[in-house]
Amino acid sequence: MDISRRDLVFKSVGMAACAPIGAFGPNPAKADTAGEEGAKMFFKLYPVGRVQKKDKSVTLQIYDKYADALKGLDGFSHVWVLYWFDRNDTPRQRSILQVHPRGNRENPLTGVFACRSPVRPNLIALSLCRILSVKAGVVQIDKIDAFDGTPILDLKPYALGIDRPTKDVRIPDWLKK
Repeated sequence: MDISRRDLVFKSVGMAACAPIGAFGPNPAKADTAGEEGAKMFFKLYPVGRVQKKDKSVTLQIYDKYADALKGLDGFSHVWVLYWFDRNDTPRQRSILQVHPRGNRENPLTGVFACRSPVRPNLIALSLCRILSVKAGVVQIDKIDAFDGTPILDLKPYALGIDRPTKDVRIPDWLKK
């Protein structure tokens, strides 16, 4: 079956990435080049819900089939939300590897892995959000840098001991502005 990654993105029930194509091979991680590895390894990602923004309320609407996965989340103050930059999903946007961070040409040209640009090879986004409430498949949060309707890929609780602040953090000058 010869189907491009773009053809598979968001087909049917809002699938958020591509399906396996071809053989995985014995150990794709040991491929000689990124091109070979990319040709052998693919992943399926399915959204577990959608971001919903109404007035000043922001909620994570989790699909019914995943609602049971929220059990215990109400015991945490914060949650990492992984979501898909669905409105940037074009071959051109995925091929951009360097940007001026925050769209500011005064910032140095920077690789997308060194900034939080919404254009990148894989359009996965990450936000740390304060949980206001969790009930019946809905997580109310304080805010998120995502559009209304953005597909949610996963939720992970912020856990001390795992996500603890790191000492001696270093950041580039452009980020300090």
